[in-house]
Amino acid sequence: MTRVLLSGGSGFIAAHVLDILLEHGHSVVTTVRSQGKADKIKEAHPDIGEDKLSFAIVEDIAVEGAFDEAVKSDPPFEAVIHTASPFHFNVTDIQKQLLDPAVVGTTGILKSIKKHAPEVKRVVITSSFAAIVNPSKGLWPGHTYSEEDWSPLTQEEALESPMAGYRASKTFAEKAAWEFLEKEKPNFKIATINPPLVFGPIVHYLNSLDSLNTSNQRIRNYMQGKAKDEPVPTGVYLWVDVRDVALAHVKAMELPEAANKRFFVTAGHFSNREIVEAISKNFPDLKDGLPTEFKKGVDDYPEEGFYSYDNSRSREILGLKFRSIEECVTDTVKSLQAVGA
Repeated sequence: MTRVLLSGGSGFIAAHVLDILLEHGHSVVTTVRSQGKADKIKEAHPDIGEDKLSFAIVEDIAVEGAFDEAVKSDPPFEAVIHTASPFHFNVTDIQKQLLDPAVVGTTGILKSIKKHAPEVKRVVITSSFAAIVNPSKGLWPGHTYSEEDWSPLTQEEALESPMAGYRASKTFAEKAAWEFLEKEKPNFKIATINPPLVFGPIVHYLNSLDSLNTSNQRIRNYMQGKAKDEPVPTGVYLWVDVRDVALAHVKAMELPEAANKRFFVTAGHFSNREIVEAISKNFPDLKDGLPTEFKKGVDDYPEEGFYSYDNSRSREILGLKFRSIEECVTDTVKSLQAVGA
């Protein structure tokens, strides 16, 4: 058993991380932004005692010293999983709403751990394929993305659009974490998890359809017939199931050989056509609202080819066996139907 601090416990990925941590017998304190969110999580785990699940309120992760109190524990924490970071494009100030919370939140928790939680030996950080991908290369046929790749986005480019701001926020935050490790030489080692588009079932007690994570919104829109006549761009042709991402976080904490490594966690290629086909096959009652024609390079694979991927590190070191897109979409639709989609 490991004593773990999980930041951002009400988030889409973190809720699944919490479930796996508890399944593996770890003792967890999770940070949330309000007591209301803590109460909802607690209600959903009625059989788990306070020795295994408790909470710390951190209202704003971008405030200096935000995690100073949260990282203190008796018994002390041995590991931290940091998932808290904004992912949405509904912003008016890219610097204040995307860049600062991501970078300051990441460096802030590392500073707090070094200062107040010397027993912590492993910190796992949720990064993203956004910190790997080179947007200027487009489809980049012939290139294989791996942990060796870094997004080249600059501060100036980050401020050009919310999408660029999001990608840069993940890049800058992850780079700041590795720089912290190099310069500060703390007692802990880190691992970063870099998933592309994350689909998968929502944890029903936390999510309403209004607060659905950005990636899953496309599945909801297909279910509701909102994308029948308008081709929806696939965008990034790489995906992963949230449950596999969550397991990657826990394994990166548990396994000694995961120390100081990035993990590009992807199940592989997909296009929106495959999402539609999975819904059509498994939910015949939704068929009428689904598109029947697909455009190459938009909602289907491009004819001219595109980048490949190397997920061997996450398979070999973390032991991941990735779910299929059909299983993922089927389970996601069922979970959305359960909350009224």
